Amino acid sequence: MLMPKRVKYRKQQRGRMRGKALRGAEVTFGEYGLQAVEPGWVSARQIEAARRALVRVMRRRGKMWIRIFPDHPYTRKPPETRMGKGKGNVEYWVAVVRPGRIMFEIGGLPSQIAVEALQQAAYKFSIRTKVVSRQDITGEQPPAGE
Repeated sequence: MLMPKRVKYRKQQRGRMRGKALRGAEVTFGEYGLQAVEPGWVSARQIEAARRALVRVMRRRGKMWIRIFPDHPYTRKPPETRMGKGKGNVEYWVAVVRPGRIMFEIGGLPSQIAVEALQQAAYKFSIRTKVVSRQDITGEQPPAGE
C-alpha cells in the first residue's frame, strides 16, 4: 500500500478542491493516460486496485506510470464516540485529485489494449475519469509503428 515514509505533521485539515489541476494535467511519459473529470480523494487502496487491474490486462507488456501519490492523511473518530476529545486517528492515506489530473499513464502497447486496460482501472475509482491520449492533449502524433 502506498503511504509516505514519514511526515512532518501526523494529521492535516481537509482542505479544498476548487479549480482545475495546476500540474500533472498532460500525458508526459506514455501514450495514453487516465484523466480525472471531477475532484475527489483517491485512497491508497483504490490506487493499488487500479494498478493490479492495469497489470492484469497489460500482461507484462508495455510500461506503466502512477502519477498520483496518497500523501494526505484521512482521520476518523471511532463509532459511537461523543463530540470533543480531539481529532480522530489516521485511518488511511488519500491523494487529492482535481479535475484534469492524469492519474495513470501507459505506453508501449497497441491502442486497443491500452484503452481497455485504462477502462478497467477506471472502475476502481470513486470519481469519474476518462481515457486520453497524448495527441488529444498536446497535439503530438504517436510514434510510427503503432
